[in-house]
Amino acid sequence: MFERKIYQKMLEWKKESNGKTALLIEGARRIGKSTVAEAFAKNEYETYILIDFAKASTETKRLFDDVSDLNYLFLQLQLQYKVDLIERKSVIIFDEVQLCPKARQAIKALVQDYRYDYIETGSLISIKKNVKDILIPSEERKLSMYPMDYEEFLWAIGDKTTIPLLKKCFEENMALGESIHRKQLRQFRLYMLVGGMPQAIEAYIETNNFKNVDEIKRDIINLYEKDFAKIDATGRLAMLFDAIPAELNKNASRFQTSAVLGGEKADKVLELIAELKDSKTVLVSYNVNDPNAGMANTKDLSKFKLFICDTGLFVTLMFKDRDFTENEIYEKLLSDKLSVNLGYLYENVVACLLASGGNELFYHTIKNEKSKHNYEIDFILARKNKIIPLEVKSSGYKAHKSLDAFTEKYSDRILRRYLIYTKDTGKDKDIRCIPVYMTPFL
Repeated sequence: MFERKIYQKMLEWKKESNGKTALLIEGARRIGKSTVAEAFAKNEYETYILIDFAKASTETKRLFDDVSDLNYLFLQLQLQYKVDLIERKSVIIFDEVQLCPKARQAIKALVQDYRYDYIETGSLISIKKNVKDILIPSEERKLSMYPMDYEEFLWAIGDKTTIPLLKKCFEENMALGESIHRKQLRQFRLYMLVGGMPQAIEAYIETNNFKNVDEIKRDIINLYEKDFAKIDATGRLAMLFDAIPAELNKNASRFQTSAVLGGEKADKVLELIAELKDSKTVLVSYNVNDPNAGMANTKDLSKFKLFICDTGLFVTLMFKDRDFTENEIYEKLLSDKLSVNLGYLYENVVACLLASGGNELFYHTIKNEKSKHNYEIDFILARKNKIIPLEVKSSGYKAHKSLDAFTEKYSDRILRRYLIYTKDTGKDKDIRCIPVYMTPFL
């Protein structure tokens, strides 16, 4: 198993909760939820039972229809899984819990019983469809899990020194020097191409072959699209998902659903976007009308941008129309020699890094009265009752007209300004210019 940051959060839950809540790990499929849950159970408890509801028998699922006799339930589970449960020293894992809503409803009674700990994992893509007739337990502590971030990727390839050193350079606003910067940028581009899906990273480490990595990612994309079809047989969810790279490449002020779905009603569009967001396969960034520390209160639900949850999947989706993304394309992307504007790829990876760092995604558009081209701030972070606007560039170009227009309008609200680009650390007046690989430190 690859080392994951969420493990530390799970340790904190175990200590703080002490059996008073269950832990629900939410996230897209194939990001390693089941793996980290089972590793945690093996390391932190004397015994455990893992119930995979994607494979569990009908008989097992029916045990949760009636939890009035927990002694009977626990006896049956121990017999079926051939595991002795030890009071306060064992954990039961409900894997893919969305496939057995009654098990999730049972959490209330199970936690109150207090004999064992409980961890639930789930891709919540169909959770709303499955919970309409059950009582959602309040005894859940939720943790969002994402694909492996850049630091976790470096850990996987045996590098635990780079991130602490980069963070020190970021904090001291210190340039790395051209040679070291180029090396760091190439390594970060490698992460952008492989992505954070554990299977894809494993394929890269074992084979060092981008074709094999790409095939893994295509399998994951196909799996997601099959999941979408289960809750939306019309194919609209898959159409929205597949259109994300093309829509970002338009550099428009919003995701243009009409271009993808035609004249779909607004309320239906919002419902579909909510489904995608719940699936955790996409990240949604909302336009805010009044950017301030309380941006969630002023976001416009009808004006948004969509990003793929994983940068590696995004790259594969960019070239989905080919049988596989040729190694030549990967090599050119890695060396930044592909003759296309990759601004949308860099925007997607920044979105992934910000989201995995616990940030909600917001952006803001300023109407330019002198021309048809509006100014846009790619991302806005809330810090210390102030805001931090971020502008993302796929090159080393230092122009920042959007940041300037934004500052002119909201100067009293701004804590700091950042330009994220592909050059070494620098400064332009009060704007900090940072290489894209330093995004996690914001």
